[in-house]
Amino acid sequence: MSCLQIIQDYSLRAVGIGERLLPREDFTLCHQFTLIGSGMIWNVYFGLVALTLGFFLATALAMGKASSRTLFRKPSEWFIFLFRGSPLFIQFFFAYFLFLNLKSVHPFFEPFTAAWLGALVVLFFNTAAYSAEIFYGALLSIPKGDVEAADAYGLSGWSRFRRVVWPTMLRLAWPGYTNEAIFLFQSTALVFFSGFPAWQQRGDALYYASYFADKTFNPFVPYPILAFYFILLTLVVISVFGFVNKRLNRHLPQNTRQKIRLRPNLIR
Repeated sequence: MSCLQIIQDYSLRAVGIGERLLPREDFTLCHQFTLIGSGMIWNVYFGLVALTLGFFLATALAMGKASSRTLFRKPSEWFIFLFRGSPLFIQFFFAYFLFLNLKSVHPFFEPFTAAWLGALVVLFFNTAAYSAEIFYGALLSIPKGDVEAADAYGLSGWSRFRRVVWPTMLRLAWPGYTNEAIFLFQSTALVFFSGFPAWQQRGDALYYASYFADKTFNPFVPYPILAFYFILLTLVVISVFGFVNKRLNRHLPQNTRQKIRLRPNLIR
């Protein structure tokens, strides 16, 4: 079988398009690159959706934590503490069994026992908590002169937040938020180890890398391929977020603009 035929048969297998069965023998590099790359579709899906939805929840949580009202501040503080204080793998574990119990109560929760939704909810809450702490620190770092200037122009309430506070918060938080986005995409590999099952062998990239490692008894080929794909994904994230960072800082002098520096989180 040619490599082109392998790509046609397996490049979209992770989402149910192409060959139904996995290859069982005569594994080539093309098989491994294609199937692991196919699994990356799920990793990108988990990271992209969780990051997009988590951005809005993180903004609300940061504003709640900075609020002077206990009704908003305390729930935000406890939410952030809970998801930042516990390991992501444990969150997957408890969420899966919670959704299993809720499924027995009402069929509405049945989709949550699948990885495509249940694991996504956990990643969404987790990244929202970490991002909220970054945004909260940025809120506290907003120069007092910016707020006073907004007051002098007669801006208040929503107008002041939308035109002054929120853009300044994003500009200050963006380098740290970029590192959170990178780590989120890398954390999607943990879905494989969570209790959420892969339906009909349609797993993520680590699922297929582990499959080839078990079948060939040689982990030194599929796992470096997996690392290669994640490095490419990281470079894409850095490029996109770097472009946004330039847009956020375009009004500042060149020597005062914040630059994005990659700082991997070794301990989550």
